[in-house]
Amino acid sequence: MRKIAVVTVGRSDYGLIRSILRRIVDEPLLQLQLLVAGAHLQPEFGNTWTEIEADGFAITDRLHADPPDDRAESIPIAMAQGIAGFGKAYAAHRPDLLLVAGDRFEMHAAALAALSMRIPVAHVHGGELTLGAIDDALRHSMTKLSHLHFAATEEYAGRIRQMGEEPWRVIVSGAPGLDNLKAVELAPLADFAARHHLPFTQPPLLVTFHPVTLEYDRTEWHIAELLAALARFDVPVLFTLPNVDTGHQAIIRALREFVIQRSNSFLVANLGTRDYFSAMSWSLAMVGNSSSGISEAASFELPVVNIGNRQTGRSRAANIIDCEHERESIAVAVRRAISSTFRRTLDGLQNPYGDGHAAERIVPRLLEVELGPSLLMKRFADFPVSP
Repeated sequence: MRKIAVVTVGRSDYGLIRSILRRIVDEPLLQLQLLVAGAHLQPEFGNTWTEIEADGFAITDRLHADPPDDRAESIPIAMAQGIAGFGKAYAAHRPDLLLVAGDRFEMHAAALAALSMRIPVAHVHGGELTLGAIDDALRHSMTKLSHLHFAATEEYAGRIRQMGEEPWRVIVSGAPGLDNLKAVELAPLADFAARHHLPFTQPPLLVTFHPVTLEYDRTEWHIAELLAALARFDVPVLFTLPNVDTGHQAIIRALREFVIQRSNSFLVANLGTRDYFSAMSWSLAMVGNSSSGISEAASFELPVVNIGNRQTGRSRAANIIDCEHERESIAVAVRRAISSTFRRTLDGLQNPYGDGHAAERIVPRLLEVELGPSLLMKRFADFPVSP
């Protein structure tokens, strides 16, 4: 059997790879080694490792790569801890192939640890741009550390090839997070509200806001402007927690203060894949700067207010309304997003991130690719230059 190690470091990437994990488990010639780290293991973020086990996946190893606090200088500490921890895990479990997704610093540590141990790496969601975040550099670095690339769109695949990756290594798979649309039974608003003990009687705004890591010194101002804008609207608001990035504690503190002051605003640590998608299916609009608003919300014809620079550079559908961090700009965008006029323009919207069959393209390639020197020894494919 071919042993495939898969890393997940938080709710954001778990939702992306869930369908891949299922297909690996169902493939008799593959053995899944699931390595769980990062925010999954932190009680403050909902102990989301329990969702993994509830989905029926066995956790092979738990690894800590946690910043001691949310200062910028703590991220290198966590990355060093992660490199050491993943190295030990690879030595213990001896995977034939490692699969990583996205652009988190914990995920970068996992890819880097594989380099010296001659473990080929398959990377999902390379070639994308997020110009306001350190994730942009981490993602491109992971491309050069990887040996197989599963891109969400042809545009992103072209960017990977432009970085010198040989064309045979690059597959346009689509975004695997969209595979969940076929596999997850969405909960109606009433069932969702009862399960989370929320007094919702009408659809809320769904708000997910993360630190802009190249502007982390402005995080307190960013979240203050967002909350000032939301306070202008007499509608329910459902907040989810930010990622574990520099400055995330300032966001959490501000959210907790806001929901205490407003009876129709609520903060949930972790919704899980099913309930997050359920909320996207009936929310008034989505507000924040999450990649889920860019890549997944279009499948629900959900209006999205995308704030600031965190997602600058990513391809987007017509449901995205971009705005600045200032409260007036946010308020104008939210007002447009929740209007029936704008909602009607999204009827029949096509998601540019794929057809929901990504795992069907990814897992057979993991099974069939020839392991050995031809995979490990990467040649730089020079990009043609016009005279």
